[in-house]
Amino acid sequence: MIEPPAEPREPYSPHYRTALVLTGVGTAGAYHAGVLRAFDEAGVKIDLVAGRGIGAVSALFAAVEGAPRLWEPDGIWRRRLPSLYPWRPIVRLAAWALGASLLVLVLPLLVLGVGLLVYPIGFLLRVAGLDAGRALVAAYASWLGAAFEPSGLPTILPRLVVLALVGVLAALVVGAVRARQRGSVLQRERAPFWWLAFGAPLSSGPACRLFRRALWRVAAGLDVRKAPSATEFSRRYTELLGENLGQRGFRELLLVTHDLDTRLDLVFALVADRHRRRFFLHPPGAGGERRAAEAFDLSGVARDHLLDALDASLCLPVATEPHPVRFTPEHYWRGETHRLADRPDAVGRVLTELVAAGVEQVVVVSAVAELAGPHMLSTRRGTLHGRLSEQLAASEAGALRDAAAARAASFKGLFLIRPAHNPVGPLDFDGCYDERSDRRYTVAELVDRGYEDAYRQFIDPVVGAGGERLAVTGRG
Repeated sequence: MIEPPAEPREPYSPHYRTALVLTGVGTAGAYHAGVLRAFDEAGVKIDLVAGRGIGAVSALFAAVEGAPRLWEPDGIWRRRLPSLYPWRPIVRLAAWALGASLLVLVLPLLVLGVGLLVYPIGFLLRVAGLDAGRALVAAYASWLGAAFEPSGLPTILPRLVVLALVGVLAALVVGAVRARQRGSVLQRERAPFWWLAFGAPLSSGPACRLFRRALWRVAAGLDVRKAPSATEFSRRYTELLGENLGQRGFRELLLVTHDLDTRLDLVFALVADRHRRRFFLHPPGAGGERRAAEAFDLSGVARDHLLDALDASLCLPVATEPHPVRFTPEHYWRGETHRLADRPDAVGRVLTELVAAGVEQVVVVSAVAELAGPHMLSTRRGTLHGRLSEQLAASEAGALRDAAAARAASFKGLFLIRPAHNPVGPLDFDGCYDERSDRRYTVAELVDRGYEDAYRQFIDPVVGAGGERLAVTGRG
């Protein structure tokens, strides 16, 4: 396994400005929860939390003292979760209708296949001296003759096939109409009818709704009323964080997502005043324009886009529809609507932004394990979710390795926490079978692995070895 630099240029110190980077997709959030629990318990000082993908969600909770909602016994990652990226309803409906039409076509073969059971059973009953065998065969022959009469299956089956195909066509029409409605928001989307109907195969809607509800319980405090509009929600959260920066459990925030239309990484950040000017500085020339296009100050006019950053971070590339965001007229993009999604290899960009935010040491947390040698391959899963999980994990592993090597010299210390073995793929929300231990591995168990790895890889050997472990301080 390729690790980050084993010996940082300077040892860990709680006096340095420290950032915690959470990166990953899907179930990686469970591993983040375990690490956050260990850091909270050990009193490790974190000044800024940064994230991409599901790490952006973990960072949003950790920034406002809401991380316990992730690891508690009744927390998000301790419960049994449905798939947070299911097939889109229109795709499921079309698949069921098409499957029904195929079943109707093979129905005559199934009727004839029943005879393969009836005749042997009748023969055995006759051998046993029972008249029921003759009666069974006669009844089946009579039923078979009636089924293939002109008024039977030859008439009924074509009608059923037509109804099933009409169901498929109706599903396509509904999908196309809904896509056209989206097109009223995003006028640049053009595609053939059938492609508009299907679009991306998976939906990020369940994931967005789950984490929005949970985050609102944190931001609302004792106010348990229904979550407000996205704009009011975003303002409530950013006001809560901005007013409490410097207090225990509240940390600066940095999220990175990707704009498919401009091909730029967008950075949403809320940093302390003493670093804010430098972080959002727009130097003269092209560099200043690009910074204005990419950087969103969540303590300013961009505060309305916090939930947009959350939803975009949960959008998988290609597999789900990107999240459309209409920028405010005051921003650089002057009210344009752009499509945002996660970029699995954006951890390098996160580290670059941390340098601009004045961070001196970084702890990067990833749930992706890297193979350490031969004879460690596992059975390949051929489903769409399985193939997508493999691609996402491979992309993140490579990006993490390259970013750690390229950015190590930019910090006084760069530390990596990751599992030595993790059979749970990014989209295995029901857990999976672990071949190495010959048992089922659950997502809730991934929380415990993160907790243990945080102590084994960082708190005990790095923080504890220097005698610098602190009690919980006012800065969390």
